[in-house]
Amino acid sequence: MSKKDLKFNSKTIHGGQHPDKAYGAVMPPIYQTSTYAQTTPGGHQGFEYSRSANPTRTALENALASIENGVYGLAFASGLSAMDAVIKLLNPGDEVVSTNDLYGGSYRLFKQIFEKYGITFHFVGMQSIDAIEEHINSNTKLIWVETPTNPMMNVIDVKAVSKLAKKHNLLLAVDNTFATPYLQRPLDLGVDIVMHSATKYLGGHSDVVVGALVVKDKELADKLYFIQNASGAVCGPMDSFLTLRGIKTLHVRMQRHCENGKAIAEYLAKHPRIEKVYWPGFQTHPNHEVAKSQMDDFGGMISFVPSGSNYEEAIKIVEKLQIFTLAESLGGVESLAGHPASMTHASIPKEEREKSGVVDSLIRLSVGIEDADDLIADLEQAIG
Repeated sequence: MSKKDLKFNSKTIHGGQHPDKAYGAVMPPIYQTSTYAQTTPGGHQGFEYSRSANPTRTALENALASIENGVYGLAFASGLSAMDAVIKLLNPGDEVVSTNDLYGGSYRLFKQIFEKYGITFHFVGMQSIDAIEEHINSNTKLIWVETPTNPMMNVIDVKAVSKLAKKHNLLLAVDNTFATPYLQRPLDLGVDIVMHSATKYLGGHSDVVVGALVVKDKELADKLYFIQNASGAVCGPMDSFLTLRGIKTLHVRMQRHCENGKAIAEYLAKHPRIEKVYWPGFQTHPNHEVAKSQMDDFGGMISFVPSGSNYEEAIKIVEKLQIFTLAESLGGVESLAGHPASMTHASIPKEEREKSGVVDSLIRLSVGIEDADDLIADLEQAIG
């Protein structure tokens, strides 16, 4: 059986992987080296300098390509450096149509870094394809999608956006961090570039900061590899090793994240002191039917608003939590709670945040893989 034909649960462990050529090591060794011996100028074994390529990073990149059903993987120093490489495909005067409800760091990168180089960004609610198309003109070169979005859990119809992108000959990139390839595989839905903050679910243990891109097209891959090498924001061999190790348990972790996420979303929805709960698994959630069709489950990310949408009440809840840790980030084995307005989305102006629903009372949960009863008991004592 070809490793390309493996089902997802097997791909996480074997996809794109081979025993190490030197000694047959089952796990790729950590090649902690910056350079490689050559027998004659240009006479090497595929590696010259570790910014350009490193065997441990290559093993991770091969695994990334495999689990996303892509051909070419690229690993970066962070999710934002992966995004940075994508925007560097563009030129001054080009325009991007982006999800309006997106990670605050993505917004900051677009608005405060790249806009001053003459790239224009339009932030649009992507529930309506017509709304996206209204912002497309002759200068548009890229559509940037997050789905589910951070932190409102909005689901965007990737197939429909893909058709739109092809109609206008645009690149389409999808941030697949929240869903992971366990739940959705955007390349199979017609996307050109898949991006991950691999710091999150792919690494899975809150011990690395890594970014990833996966593509199918060789010409596009070559452009991105050039940018990766020229700009130099690559992840090191130790981070590559840890992320690869995390990927090998992605499928079992994600199953538990989804189970726990469902239990906690349903608990919060019934709680008399909770006003709103955002989770794609609810039949009442916007685009729930799209989520059912393009995702295999609904994930472990949830946002909610306490009754009365009171900021002080939200802060009291996150301060009282004992098993959920109040911290930035998401996707680790441990459950985390965040206050987007002052943490992950603080870089977005309040007026812009609130347009997409990120009010000051919103709490975001990254539901871990602990016992669901313990997590619910923690929420119960914190909410009161």
